[in-house]
Amino acid sequence: MPGPKWQGKHKRMAWLGLGALVVSAAAVLAITALEQNITFFYSPADLSAADLPVGRDFRLGGMVADNSIEREPGGLVVHFVVTDYEATTPVTYRGILPDLFREGQGVVAIGSLDAEGRFQSDEILAKHDENYMPPEVAAALERNRPKGQLQSTGTLQP
Repeated sequence: MPGPKWQGKHKRMAWLGLGALVVSAAAVLAITALEQNITFFYSPADLSAADLPVGRDFRLGGMVADNSIEREPGGLVVHFVVTDYEATTPVTYRGILPDLFREGQGVVAIGSLDAEGRFQSDEILAKHDENYMPPEVAAALERNRPKGQLQSTGTLQP
């Protein structure tokens, strides 16, 4: 049986400590769950500086490089290069591309790196009209764009 010292101040301190422990455990669980569900965005230049594990999903954004689209004959496999004018990343995609996908246009590819460092995309997002570009892609391109070539609409002019 606790003596008179366990009453009052010590009891409150024990409950506060237990409450802090429960709140800390809940915060760790929530952060862990969010980290597993967050899909980070990288530009090709960011990707070359990042040390990403093979197989972890992320979004890659930039412009589809000119003369880089190659389709495998008789299939749905397409190879192309995404650039931010500072670095490039080769991408492989299997599936039907959006109608707006073309060279010199902004694109966001969702997927992961394979063991050879090639980006394997599961989903391709092309801009849906001429006035929109994903904010992350626009910021990455604005940092690295050649002077006078990228218009605010996200299209390249010769």
